[in-house]
Amino acid sequence: MCRGGPAGHPGLVRIATWNVNSVQARLPRLVEWLAASQPDVLCLQEIKVTAAAFPSAEVEAAGYTAAVHGDGRWNGVAIVSRVGIADVRRGFPGEPGFPDPEARAVSADCGGLRIWSVYVPNGRSLGSPHYAYKLEWLAALREAVSPAAAAGTPLAVCGDFNIAPADTDVWDPAAFTGATHVSPPERQALADLLAAGLTDVRPRALKGPEPFTYWDYRAGMFHRGMGMRIDLVLASAPVAAAVTDAYVDREARKGTAPSDHAPVVVDLELA
Repeated sequence: MCRGGPAGHPGLVRIATWNVNSVQARLPRLVEWLAASQPDVLCLQEIKVTAAAFPSAEVEAAGYTAAVHGDGRWNGVAIVSRVGIADVRRGFPGEPGFPDPEARAVSADCGGLRIWSVYVPNGRSLGSPHYAYKLEWLAALREAVSPAAAAGTPLAVCGDFNIAPADTDVWDPAAFTGATHVSPPERQALADLLAAGLTDVRPRALKGPEPFTYWDYRAGMFHRGMGMRIDLVLASAPVAAAVTDAYVDREARKGTAPSDHAPVVVDLELA
């Protein structure tokens, strides 16, 4: 179906997702990571550039083609692929806005897989209009992906969901009491999305007991292990069955001027 993955063998495919927190600020890191990790498809979130300002030339020099949905503000998403990009769709039918639809979802066919890169609204605080928008957005996303997921289409919805699925996905549940990202309505919205025919591919941790993907920049939280798992890969049945490994590349969170998120990498062996 695809050529790629770490060994370059037919059927071996590596997909990944990474909230880069500004693609321009993280461009040297991105190019270096593509060369070192060799994903076939990488989903990016919070690119913070317009499509015209996306560093397409640098990505192409690394061997990838990009599909970009960005408006230059704090959001923006992209898919970069070395196994082709076709049928690119920016946004989705019924997508709500705040008040207008934002650059939060892009999908494309990449080497036989339908790949989505999503940046779910943060929610800000319980009871705020943005929190209601987050729940509405997730419900609309479920409606958009459920037909393909239920039909068994090889599908992966990847990105920053701004939801920790369970208490084990935050460093201290008590510290999040009354906060977004862990509230029952948010977790139920994620559970409803999974019930449409998707599996949360839980990666292994390279250090520590839990595979956290995000650590706030403040107070040395990364080095103290005070993180969250909010970057997810949700796979339809044929993709979930093909997973051979999944991990959080914690090394990418280290060094000078990193993103506050680490990439999630998933290896597949497809028929």
